[in-house]
Amino acid sequence: MDSQNMSYQAGQAKGQAQEKASTLMDKASNAAQSAQESIQEGGQQIKAKAQEAVEAVKNATGMNN
Repeated sequence: MDSQNMSYQAGQAKGQAQEKASTLMDKASNAAQSAQESIQEGGQQIKAKAQEAVEAVKNATGMNN
C-alpha cells in the first residue's frame, strides 16, 4: 500500500467514526429529550392528582361550601 492510499483510508475511517459519534450523540440527545418530556408529563399528573385530593378533602370537610 502506498502512503496516499493509507492516508485516504485513515481519512475514511475517521469520517466514519465521526459520523457514528454524531449519530450516537443524536440518539442520546433524543433519549434525554423524551425522558424530560416523560418527567414533565408525570409531574403534571402528580399535580392533577394532588389537586383532586385537595378538592376531595375540602368536600369531605365541607370547606368548599
